[in-house]
Amino acid sequence: MVKNYTSAQLLNKVKSLPSFKGFPEDYWILGVQSQEDSFNLFDDKFYIFKGQQFIMVTSGTTNSGKNGLMNYDTYNAEGVAVVKTNEFYYNVWKFGLHKGKMEALKQVRPFLISRDGDKDQKIEEGLSLPVICGINFHANTYNMKSTEIKEIIGGWSLGCQVVNNIPKYTKIIELVKPQKVVSYCLLKEF
Repeated sequence: MVKNYTSAQLLNKVKSLPSFKGFPEDYWILGVQSQEDSFNLFDDKFYIFKGQQFIMVTSGTTNSGKNGLMNYDTYNAEGVAVVKTNEFYYNVWKFGLHKGKMEALKQVRPFLISRDGDKDQKIEEGLSLPVICGINFHANTYNMKSTEIKEIIGGWSLGCQVVNNIPKYTKIIELVKPQKVVSYCLLKEF
């Protein structure tokens, strides 16, 4: 699991990024990707901020699960999508439905992604290009009444940013739903 950080530590790290242009005034999401990168496990964190005010934190994944890492060739011969870390992505999502079934944040602007195609059970970042390819922010179940916090990613991420705590996910969606767009920053654990 990703270590714990204070709001000041996180915000200072975000400010140090070359892509940082200022904090959004409304709600935005900060992902922190685990250095450990445990295979097929929810081992990352998502922090919700409004401007520079910390709102909440939850667990999830910023990496693909087993299905994406090991079976990517069934949907993209180049490999599974890997979002570039240590980047701030402004106005990248808007409210919508993931696969027409779940309230989620849908990609509307490019992420810098690379493709991992070596099936070694670890995410590797390579040459990153700006792409719109359905990198959404969603939950790991269509059952929004679930209180189970699952540990296994399975097929719930092929590059998407996925929360595994449904009560917290529901709260996040309630907060960001009224916004036209939502910004995202993805950090590597530091």
